[in-house]
Amino acid sequence: MSPDHPTPTGTADDALLDLELSEPSTPTDAWQATTPLQNHALDAVPRDPFVDEDHAVQLPGSSGEHLLQRAYGTEKRARKFYDDQVLDHLNSQMKEFIGRMDMAFVATSDAGGECDSSLRVGPPGFIEVLDDRHLCYPEYRGNGVMASLGNISENPHIGILMVDFVTDLIGLHLNGKARIVDDSDLRAIHPALPAEFDRGRTPERWVVVQVEEAYIHCRKHIPRMVPVLRQRSWGTDDVKRKGGDYFEAKGTPRPWHGSEPISAK
Repeated sequence: MSPDHPTPTGTADDALLDLELSEPSTPTDAWQATTPLQNHALDAVPRDPFVDEDHAVQLPGSSGEHLLQRAYGTEKRARKFYDDQVLDHLNSQMKEFIGRMDMAFVATSDAGGECDSSLRVGPPGFIEVLDDRHLCYPEYRGNGVMASLGNISENPHIGILMVDFVTDLIGLHLNGKARIVDDSDLRAIHPALPAEFDRGRTPERWVVVQVEEAYIHCRKHIPRMVPVLRQRSWGTDDVKRKGGDYFEAKGTPRPWHGSEPISAK
């Protein structure tokens, strides 16, 4: 094994290394407060190796990552990162960063742990910071699948990654709990939300995120990109104008089609 991927030291026993990476079934403190999930398909996670040690408040992160920190001997490096870089709120620098981002990668999963990742884009500042612990992003009319929103309706846990590929080459991770709020309901609470949107689109609803962890993604391997002007076709349901069947999936049999492939039109 290379120094970056050392073999386990044996400080964690075999039972603890047999992981199920899921949320604790009961909250222990401010870092770990969770919303119970219905029909959760995963078994209980192994005991966090740091819970019984001298931490007045449980450290950020999951039991699984704490376990592997001990198994692979990275506890000191991880603790320094938690102490130096991880916050449970948004500071002024993070708010400024969010305010100029025009893209975000969103990760969600359903109650059984089945995952989905998605891209959200908009003009700089399309993600609105509501206060030190809350932000929101708009949901517009799309393909109607609602994969991310469907997951959030079952499981509030969400991860968001924003990356500055152009200027500072740095990223910001946000983890927390999400809820779905209709546009009119959120405006009643936060009337300062923007009333004019890019290309005249109006949000149908918003995803409001309660921030539990906020931390840096270092610039070491972030590529630099240069934005260029593009002519795009917006506000249309014309599949060809929006990219067409780029991956040539149309007409391929699926299990939910039965025995006959769907006809190409």
